Amino acid sequence: MAHLRSRRRLALAVPVALSLTAALGFLPTAASAATPAATAARAADGPGLAYVVNTRTDHRTIESVQRAITRNGGTVVASYDRIGVIVVHSANPDFGPRMRAVRGVQSAGATRTAPLTAAGTTDEGAVQVLSKAEAAKVSRGAAAGEEPLEADQWDLRAIGADKAATIDPGSRHVTVGVIDTGVDDTHPDIAPNFSASQSASCVSGKADTTYGAWRPADADHYHGTHVAGEIAAARNGIGVAGVAPGVKVASITVAQPDATSLFYPESVVCAFVFAADHGIEITNNSYYVDPWLYNCMDDPDQRAIVDAVNRAQLYAQDKGTLNVASAGNSNDDLDADALTDASSPDDATPTTRTVDPHECFDVPTQLPGVVTVSAVGVKGTKSYYSSYGRGVVDVAGPGGDKYQIPDTPSKNGRILSTLPNGQYGFLQGTSMASPHVAAVAALLKSSHPHATPAQLQALLKAEADNPGCPAEPYDGNGDGVVDATCAGGKRVNGFYGFGVVNALRAVK
Repeated sequence: MAHLRSRRRLALAVPVALSLTAALGFLPTAASAATPAATAARAADGPGLAYVVNTRTDHRTIESVQRAITRNGGTVVASYDRIGVIVVHSANPDFGPRMRAVRGVQSAGATRTAPLTAAGTTDEGAVQVLSKAEAAKVSRGAAAGEEPLEADQWDLRAIGADKAATIDPGSRHVTVGVIDTGVDDTHPDIAPNFSASQSASCVSGKADTTYGAWRPADADHYHGTHVAGEIAAARNGIGVAGVAPGVKVASITVAQPDATSLFYPESVVCAFVFAADHGIEITNNSYYVDPWLYNCMDDPDQRAIVDAVNRAQLYAQDKGTLNVASAGNSNDDLDADALTDASSPDDATPTTRTVDPHECFDVPTQLPGVVTVSAVGVKGTKSYYSSYGRGVVDVAGPGGDKYQIPDTPSKNGRILSTLPNGQYGFLQGTSMASPHVAAVAALLKSSHPHATPAQLQALLKAEADNPGCPAEPYDGNGDGVVDATCAGGKRVNGFYGFGVVNALRAVK
């Protein structure tokens, strides 16, 4: 499931204000030499694939490129003219190379390696559903003024969110967009704060605002509902509470509705643009863009993916949206000289490759201006699974850790939140840390309504508590083997960035 694939890698060595397209030095290309007859003859020779074609943004270029798409056996699914990204379907096996040779095209490539109809099995389980008997036990431990299941929410207390709620629960004028597997807005803890007018499905690469399109395909697509509850579950005397129970939450569904639950680039491009155009102040991104864990710039398809998603997330930033993303669950040092990727492509048969993390990027977490989040457990130390890296991680948040046991009724070190069909359950991952940070950012936006994304990120870092690197060698799972090395000092380091976010400071 997406929660264990979610969020990874490095920060780009590119200034935040600089377009990645410009930084990578994309150059105009020569006109295509393909003849329409030759192209048409091959247009149906291959499997149907999705592509992104990235162009200059002037009207004449976009129209010219769209004509070339048709000549080369492609069908336009969506055209995001303001950022120069065109989503295309084509069965022409030469479509990518031919489009890269078209004048005005700056990058173009396939967004998947398997046909459009492909499905697989990437469900990694790990959710622990809270039974009615367990819920009753937890409710008996609730203190006056607490939500029935709040006694199990050690994460709220860890960042002062319980106290913050009594001062300022957040503004109804701030919305966090959950770009994920879909959100069950009928859940009684989510319904009071759900914004249907800012929700959609972007699964196809084009926004579908049909009522309910934003909901998960089934109960197995629970990830987005869990994330939404962490952010904004209402304090309404039911179930759990969110970190920012007064803000709104929206759902932008990007996961494939089948068993793969994959997050393809065209869906994510659509999501960032939709969020920006619908006044969403913050997005939470607890995933990496499939099918590549790392997108390497020497591969034309992967280069096009980075270009397209970066254009979309920069567009969102320019419109005032702060994008928050999780760092990943591989316990990888994201500041290493080289990393091993054995999971890509995840929509076909993966192969093992060694990648240079300065040339191969996890998207969207490594893109300029995106807040990268690592995870901590109840003890406030790095979760055993959390990826890390000096100069990569910006801040940390509670993500849970089964080896760090809290003094709560369930003694469960994971994060308790909402699940589809009115249920509740425990998950752990940087996917859970990221929404805690997004929610604190929403509290900051509530207090500073005119703050830009860059200013919000600076405030997150300034309000954070940094425990510093551990004095002893880090052994996250307690097996006697050093699992990770923290680089840096008390102010900023590889495990926590600038520190663990603090909700109470955000509202004072």
